[in-house]
Amino acid sequence: MKQQIIMKLLTGMAGLGIALGAVTAHASPEKDRQEMIKYYTDKYPNVKLEDYVYGALAFDADSKAQYDAIMEFPPFDSQVEAGRKMWETPFKNGKTYASCLPNGGKQIAGNYPMFDEAKGKVVTLQDAINDCRTANGEEALKVNDMKTMGQLTAYMRTLSDGMLMNVKVEGPKAMAAYTDGKKTFFSRKGQLNFACASCHVQNAGVRLRSELISPAVGHAVHWPVFRGGDNLVTLQQRYQGCFQQVRAVSPPQGGTTMNNLEYFHSSLSNGMPMKASVFSK
Repeated sequence: MKQQIIMKLLTGMAGLGIALGAVTAHASPEKDRQEMIKYYTDKYPNVKLEDYVYGALAFDADSKAQYDAIMEFPPFDSQVEAGRKMWETPFKNGKTYASCLPNGGKQIAGNYPMFDEAKGKVVTLQDAINDCRTANGEEALKVNDMKTMGQLTAYMRTLSDGMLMNVKVEGPKAMAAYTDGKKTFFSRKGQLNFACASCHVQNAGVRLRSELISPAVGHAVHWPVFRGGDNLVTLQQRYQGCFQQVRAVSPPQGGTTMNNLEYFHSSLSNGMPMKASVFSK
């Protein structure tokens, strides 16, 4: 079973704090990011930092070449096109998503998740989409519905391709949310007693069966992805899958725990260019 293979892979490893050195509970977000980058670049000195936007493909030139070939004629274009049609279809009041989102919805996805001081919580891009809908008299979409929110987000994030990730953590409440997400990322959980960092920090670049484990830096810039062809997967849906794989009860998508995790996780990719709706194994 996949879980048993992962267990064998991680048996006897040192604690997460030792592996990450200065990535501590009280470090600033920028220091966390720099220490994470240093960890990867020390471990893989021949991998360029800018290549981490390709996830595990940064470690495998052959897989990267296959990815480039697939992306010339993406098998999921119809789903992105469906998202475009939803984006451009006016609400009942005649307004559109572009009319109620900053900059018409272009070059803004890299600012999310963001901490909303008025609401006192982290707001994801999906939250912003639903706020737009409800402000215009429409019903909110379910964040885990890939045929609506998934396809819509897949298209919308392409409007920010090339934008540098720019997640800001400013103020004590924002820092508390960031720290909560960081705690979730590094806390071991489930029957297999794994943390997100067990795979995506300590074992980034290690092969699990035929699959290379991806690094946390660069992760957040390319979601949603289409796994194995046209199976649309959002970032929080992937989180849910990881919880399930380690035999832990997953927090709900769109809830505080998941949003704070995405907040911390996304900040690790600050300064990296976004490229959404891509192919993934």
